[in-house]
Amino acid sequence: MRKIVSMICLGLVFMTAQAQEKKVLNILAIGAHPDDCDSKFGGTAALFAKMGHNVKFLALTNGDAGHQSMGGGPLAKKRRQEAKDAAKALGIAEYEVLDNHDGELFPTLNVRLEVIRRIRNWDADIVLGLRPNDYHPDHRNAGSVVQDAAYMNIVPNVAPDTPPLQKNPVFLYMSDHFKKPYPFQKDIAVIIDEVIDTKVKGLAAHDSQMFEWLPWTNGTDLSTIPTGEKERLAWLKDKWMNRKPDAATLETVKKWYPNVDVSKVKQVEFFEICEYGKQPTDAEIKEMFPMLGSK
Repeated sequence: MRKIVSMICLGLVFMTAQAQEKKVLNILAIGAHPDDCDSKFGGTAALFAKMGHNVKFLALTNGDAGHQSMGGGPLAKKRRQEAKDAAKALGIAEYEVLDNHDGELFPTLNVRLEVIRRIRNWDADIVLGLRPNDYHPDHRNAGSVVQDAAYMNIVPNVAPDTPPLQKNPVFLYMSDHFKKPYPFQKDIAVIIDEVIDTKVKGLAAHDSQMFEWLPWTNGTDLSTIPTGEKERLAWLKDKWMNRKPDAATLETVKKWYPNVDVSKVKQVEFFEICEYGKQPTDAEIKEMFPMLGSK
């Protein structure tokens, strides 16, 4: 009898372990504009989606000012469709675009409550946002809003129309190159070489940005941009994705991929742990980023 009970207990332990291994993660990435999350998190998002996890992108503005020759309602409509197309290309579950005006985002209470509700409704395990120091006021304010929501999402009397989370998610910053008040810290590194073409297709879905607005702001002669789909993808990949990590950066990669020859790594996305949410151990990070260590 004891042997049978012991076998049953072992079986339950095994099934529990399997269930933990198969836990589906809910990931919410929050940017200021449609395309913010794609450029900083698109590869990792594609990996998560490929592994069966739930990924949602949220843009806090509708992007209705981000173009040199069109704007307002028609541009907002176009960018909303581009976001849907990007979600399809990346394989993620949802891409929501709020109806705040581009260039006019402020970290108001109403915006914070909208973010809190979405974190709760997504039952997020991981929330990614922008750092609140950036060249664009919308980026700075989007970062502040996510920070302000980081603790309040577990407070029942805040946004009481949406049940609070029982746990605080891990909050992460997506990468940037700004140095003040302090440089971005590369706490977590994810190799995205295997999905780089998927990321490029996701970015290419934001046609108004990748092939029109951003090149225009950089002084590119728009007549030099290819018109064929294959050629445009190749152009975009070469222009925006040709950023091989330097030697110092690869040391961070080596921490998370100890068995990988990092000298062959071409594309990496980095994330900084925000001190306002749950503070994960390295072991917990490996559970939340199940692609780490493998390639």
